[in-house]
Order: sequence, then C-alpha cells, then structure tokens
Amino acid sequence: MRFRASIENPQTFFRIIQAIEKLQKKCIIKFTEDVMYIICNSEANEGGIQVWSQIKIDSVFTSYRIQSNAANVITLALSSETLLAILRSAAVPSKSTSAYETEEIVMKLAKKNDQAVLSFEISGMTRQGRRVHVSHDVKIEVMKPADVANLKEPMCPEPDVHIILPPLQKLRTIVERLRPMSDFLAVRANNNGRLHLSIQTDGVAVDTEWKNCKNTTRAAGASQEPDPETNDPDQLFSVLVSTRSFFKFLNSHVVSTTTIACICQNHCMILYVYVGDLADAGGVLTFYIPGQILGD
Repeated sequence: MRFRASIENPQTFFRIIQAIEKLQKKCIIKFTEDVMYIICNSEANEGGIQVWSQIKIDSVFTSYRIQSNAANVITLALSSETLLAILRSAAVPSKSTSAYETEEIVMKLAKKNDQAVLSFEISGMTRQGRRVHVSHDVKIEVMKPADVANLKEPMCPEPDVHIILPPLQKLRTIVERLRPMSDFLAVRANNNGRLHLSIQTDGVAVDTEWKNCKNTTRAAGASQEPDPETNDPDQLFSVLVSTRSFFKFLNSHVVSTTTIACICQNHCMILYVYVGDLADAGGVLTFYIPGQILGD
C-alpha cells in the first residue's frame, strides 16, 4: 500500500476540514485515483446529521500517487481535529516573527513505532530567508475493504423542492439568534423562489422569509423541473430539523460558493455545498439532516 501527494491548494483543503471538524472530531477519508471522499456518518452526531463529500483530486493535489490491493482505494479513519491543526499551520499565515511561508506540503502514508500515520512534510522560507522543514503526523486506522463496503449513504425519497440558499454566512447570523429560543427549526421552501426559516414555541414565534431565490435541479439526484400544470409552484414544503444540527451545517460557510437545499417533506433535508463555481466545482459536500417528529 502506497500513497503520496503534494497539497497544491492547502487553503481549500483547510476550509473543507474546518467545516467537517465543527460537525465531528473524527472522520473517514477515502482516497481513490480520481476522488477524495470525506465521510461523517457516526450515529453519535447530535441530530443524526451526516456528511458525504466528494472532492476532485486535481482540485487539491498534484503529484498524486496511490496504490493498494483494494483497486487502488485507501480508506482511513482519523482525527479531523488533528488534521485541521496541521492544515492550519500550513495554510494560514502567521504574524509570528518565527513564521514561514509555505512552499510545499507533501502528504504520505507512513508507519512510526508500529503506528500507521498520515505524515505531512512542510517546506518553507522564513522572512529572514532561512529554509525550514516541519513534519507533522496524524494517527490513522486503515479500514478493511469489508468495513468500507458497509459505508452507505442515507436512503432518501425524491426531494419535493430544490432551492439555492442565500449566503450561508447571512443564514448563520440569523440562526445564531434563533438557536437559544428553540431546539427545533422549521425550514420551508417552494418552487417559486420562496424560503422560510421559523421557530415556534409557547412563548415566541419568529419567521424569516426570502423571496426570489432560484430554484434548480442542478443538485445530485434531481430528476426534472417541476411541472406547473401538475404542481402548484407556491406550495410550501417543510421539514423540522434540529436547530443545533442546522447551525453546525452553517459552519460550512467557510468553503461555500453555492449551496443547494433539497427538502423531502417531513423526512429530511439534503444540502449540497459546492467547492468553487457551480459550473466547474472542485467538489461538493453533501449534508443529510434528518427531520424531527415532535410528540404531543
């Protein structure tokens, strides 16, 4: 088993892991010849939120080499928290006098003291013109092919509506204010560009509406445009989700350019966060947030 790559775009990699780490401190990364998959599927996640991401190799890496007996696929379980700390040191400029400008980051599989690690070798230059070489390791567990085969994305019905969300940073500001008021958030949208976020408790009711959002079928799984003769474009479809889970998803504003929300009425919400321009995205982070059913 061999794996080695140069990280050509550390800022993008850092922002992707930054969004993942806010959700779960451990994650699964599956490397293939063309795509890097980042998965969070632990049932321990609050609200049951899951992430299944696909990132094109050439949008992040160069000099990419992978070899394994499992059809050149290598799947690792590792700490997203540790990985984020390493990428931060390489991708985020420091104001420290001892700081250096990163010139090259090489990521490779290694074994140290009988422990499998993902090793990062960082080369750079200080402000004083001195060359530096820094090495960091993340402990990993190489997953068996049988365990990888058991990784399955959630099964969802055909979405009732697909809508492009307003900038996630703006949504995050609003949801941050709503979060202390209610554990649950109702998300509604229709095929005429309307989006609602609302909470309702015994003591407070708040509804925020956006008009003229764009409906689309660009998201994965979309089949066709709604038929106006058989569907009322003004009909609102809704799902009740954990406010905490939705807020965690909104941390992906650090990587988002375009985000498409799909609502499966009273079942779940699927969110596609595109990395780069929608027409030529370098990848997509797919978030699954299950619907909540409140008792009487």
